[in-house]
Amino acid sequence: MPISPSPHTSVQGPGPEGRRPRVTIARGATPWFVPTLATAAVTTALTRRSGKWALAAVPACALSAGMLWFFRDPEREIGAGRVISPADGVVQSIDEWPDGRTRVAIFMSPLNVHVNRAPLAGAVTSVEHIAGGFVPAFNKDSDRNERVVWHFDTELGDIEMVQIAGAVARRIVPYVDAGTKVEQGERVGLIRFGSRVDTYLPAGVEVGVTVGQKTTAGVTRLDRD
Repeated sequence: MPISPSPHTSVQGPGPEGRRPRVTIARGATPWFVPTLATAAVTTALTRRSGKWALAAVPACALSAGMLWFFRDPEREIGAGRVISPADGVVQSIDEWPDGRTRVAIFMSPLNVHVNRAPLAGAVTSVEHIAGGFVPAFNKDSDRNERVVWHFDTELGDIEMVQIAGAVARRIVPYVDAGTKVEQGERVGLIRFGSRVDTYLPAGVEVGVTVGQKTTAGVTRLDRD
């Protein structure tokens, strides 16, 4: 699967000690963000010639602002825990699996950060793209949606994570290939707009979150001691 080589785009500014925190745009957002930003810039410049261009410039600027929000990628101080959340969102369901594992499904709305992170440190053993549909991620049939299945070789054994596309999010962008070693909380991929991310906790690992609980990627602990 091809991996986008483009680096994060960031902007610096003054802050408490003369610097503001970095404003970072997620890798994989360029095909969406750049054309929108260019349209906003061109139509805004044309308003100097004719005020009629404002009819195009105003929505283009609003859309650009929305894209900036959708594709933000903030720095995070990684939380403590054996397994941490790979996604921002809300715990949609917690299901016991026949093999003893527990699936924790996190629903990502279009307002959440869409960059996903490694739930544990380890080696990526496989990154598999599976074609499917695009029903809303909260629908029970979303298990058959377009998705990318990850497997990590970790201190807890094999950990499976699944990025699931939704009705709007029709593109999943992995950042790393199989064979890559990752740190806990490291960015591993992007789901454009909203969708769902499932994490399968191994047998014997107790769930530390509840349905309806908000999660923060790289921060919220999914397991309990």
